[in-house]
Amino acid sequence: MPKIAKQLSERSVASLKTDGRHAVGGVPGLHLRVLGDHRGWVLRVLAGNKRRDIGLGAYPEVGLADARAKARKIHDDLNKGLLRPTPKQQKLEALAIQSATERTFGWCTEEFLRAKSAEWSNAKHRQQWKNTLETYAAPYLGNLAVSTIDVPHMLACLEPIWQTKNETANRVRGRIESILDWATVRKYRTGENPARWKGHLDKVLPAPSKIQKVEHHRALPIDAIKSFMKDLRQRPGMAARALEFVVLTAARSGEVRGATWPEFDLQAKIWTIPGERMKAGNEHRVPLSSDALRLLQQLPRLAETDLLFPGSKLQVLSDMSLTAVMRRMKVDAVPHGFRSTFRDWASERTNYPRDLAEQALAHTLQSKVEAAYRRGDALEKRRVMMEDWAGQFSS
Repeated sequence: MPKIAKQLSERSVASLKTDGRHAVGGVPGLHLRVLGDHRGWVLRVLAGNKRRDIGLGAYPEVGLADARAKARKIHDDLNKGLLRPTPKQQKLEALAIQSATERTFGWCTEEFLRAKSAEWSNAKHRQQWKNTLETYAAPYLGNLAVSTIDVPHMLACLEPIWQTKNETANRVRGRIESILDWATVRKYRTGENPARWKGHLDKVLPAPSKIQKVEHHRALPIDAIKSFMKDLRQRPGMAARALEFVVLTAARSGEVRGATWPEFDLQAKIWTIPGERMKAGNEHRVPLSSDALRLLQQLPRLAETDLLFPGSKLQVLSDMSLTAVMRRMKVDAVPHGFRSTFRDWASERTNYPRDLAEQALAHTLQSKVEAAYRRGDALEKRRVMMEDWAGQFSS
């Protein structure tokens, strides 16, 4: 007969958090099994010549007193010869114990999103993760225990969209990989990650670079920018002024549409965009050219909002409002394309260093070594460059 452990109180049982089996006393062989967030009752008994574990339910759904009562009943049945498990029953009980500590991929996804969402700069990013996983992963993996997911499951999930929606499929693969890594650290699964690419799925799926079609934002040619700006400056409205400011600063549309007056030091001719509004999450200073400063000085300052370019209801302009201006002008390009035009101009028509143009566009350096050695933001050098950029269509 198993040794009777020290009898724990309800309060002592509730405080058990360490992974493993904890004898609670009161009945021989009664343990609380802890694995991560899950806690469940297990009774170890000797049936015939074999020890076996019998699951008694999850804690706290099954309380300490009920678990002891169930355990005593099982011991009574054993003593009376009423509990003679067949091999099939033993297998089912083992599966029941395993299932009590198993976690499905769907459950792990929710817990992963909850744990990691604080790292993401906005709720939209979390929603993108959730939406893609619900659409493309959940139908194949959602109800599976993470401990059972393997390469065939990954292929069933990815192959239907790998050729036709490769960019999305590759994002889904990476997100599944992150969730399975998280589940491994939490001890819900063991072994290699079946979603990893290098040295694994790259052996059975074609490389994204071989099948992706890169679609660049439509941009105006360099030689067309002067006439475009001349036409744009004749057009009234906040959307037209915001678009003009996009061109002058080579900033992203969202950075301009969300710009507020407190971000500007007109005397120093600097626009400081806070990190939370930047794609890379880092503060970015924009030197204001004379034309950009003149545009700002002509804008109305509204008491009801700090926005530079408020909509009709004093809200942030939509991205489509800037696109609509370009459509009315019958221009086959998009607002984001002006960043490409600026980059082409800096590369093809000037001697400014590549790095300076990349800093003006607030691009993140791919080389971590180079990024580590970059201390300043070359503001004054960029100021000269932005004056030259505005000068080509200032008259």
